[in-house]
Amino acid sequence: MRYEVIESTERGESENGRRSEWGGRRRKRMGYVFGERVAFLLVGMGIASVMFQMVLPSGSVAVGEEETELGAAMAMAMPTRRVLLEERKSRVPLGVKGRKQMRILVTGGAGFVGSHLVDRLMERGDSVIVVDNFFTGRKENLLHHLGNPNFELIRHDVVEPILLEVDQIYHLACPASPVHYKFNPTNVVGTLNMLGLAKRVGARFLISSTSEVYGDPLQHPQAETYWGNVNPIGVRSCYDEGKRTAETLAMDYHRGAGIEVRIARIFNTYGPRMCLDDGRVVSNFVAQALRKDPLTVYGDGKQTRSFQYVSDLVEGLMRLMEGDHVGPFNLGNPGEFTMLELAQVVQETIDPNAKIEFRPNTEDDPHKRKPDISKAKELLGWQPSVSLREGLPLMVSDFRQRLFGDSKLTAGKSVSAS
Repeated sequence: MRYEVIESTERGESENGRRSEWGGRRRKRMGYVFGERVAFLLVGMGIASVMFQMVLPSGSVAVGEEETELGAAMAMAMPTRRVLLEERKSRVPLGVKGRKQMRILVTGGAGFVGSHLVDRLMERGDSVIVVDNFFTGRKENLLHHLGNPNFELIRHDVVEPILLEVDQIYHLACPASPVHYKFNPTNVVGTLNMLGLAKRVGARFLISSTSEVYGDPLQHPQAETYWGNVNPIGVRSCYDEGKRTAETLAMDYHRGAGIEVRIARIFNTYGPRMCLDDGRVVSNFVAQALRKDPLTVYGDGKQTRSFQYVSDLVEGLMRLMEGDHVGPFNLGNPGEFTMLELAQVVQETIDPNAKIEFRPNTEDDPHKRKPDISKAKELLGWQPSVSLREGLPLMVSDFRQRLFGDSKLTAGKSVSAS
């Protein structure tokens, strides 16, 4: 018994010694870790103090003003969304050398209007990305830019999202003729995706709306304050109401997310690179006259439209994008023609013997269309300069070359009436 007690006592003393040794090592390790953390904390506080001094205004902060000036300093130090707190910069006039190169996205840039806009932006020295699904656009319109390091062309449909780093977005992608927009309406989804891109990257966003938002107007001429007279379930409503919804989305993103938006309401535009046989009256008349077909006039021919040459429209779009006003702005030529008068101008330009053929009018066809451009004149300093009789021959030369190949003009070259 005595032997067992002694052995038990010795075993207990040994275990107590090991516990004491382990506890000492643990206390030593904890002390090292604690000291290390304290050192890191002190270094961090020192760095923060230096950075804080750098962002604070020079001079001491009075006790009574400490909260105000500290809040101002913190606001200066915090990162902000460029679209919400973008500094107002004096913009260099269009075409002036020495301006900062912009990275610009043009959706629908292979189309009629888009390709002419790309020409101007490239000429100005910007870096341009074109996104187009080639539903109505043509690669031939942009061939002369391929190989330029400032130009990129992406086959993509805007109804699917895309992420690009850009400063400005000209959103022109949308079929604009009845033949095409009835087959493939893309207004709302495409606009929503491009507004989402503008929000993510902080880009300024210009949407190409249309005079069709006025529907069959009860006000003549149409000013931007007029809300329109549109049939929401008609055969044209996918375009008319789609553009109205697109404008609504743009304004909601502007008010709710601080996106810089610009809204252009484009009236009838004509010029080189228009689609052949797309259902629009000018291209229809020109193609029919060149082919020796009758000029088809729908209804009694007394419906009125106003026609602007494409170079005038491009100038207006660029002025709107570079300006400080959201819009909407009417961009069109106030010169008003009936369909019969337009047919007569086409006859004079192409073939005096061209026949005119009347057909039943199309559904929901507006009876009158003429822009009031007072707002654009005052705030953008813009007004069209090319008359129909000046611009139409340039379009005829382009169409003749594309139909028969007997003109010196090529679709690749930008045609100006200035």
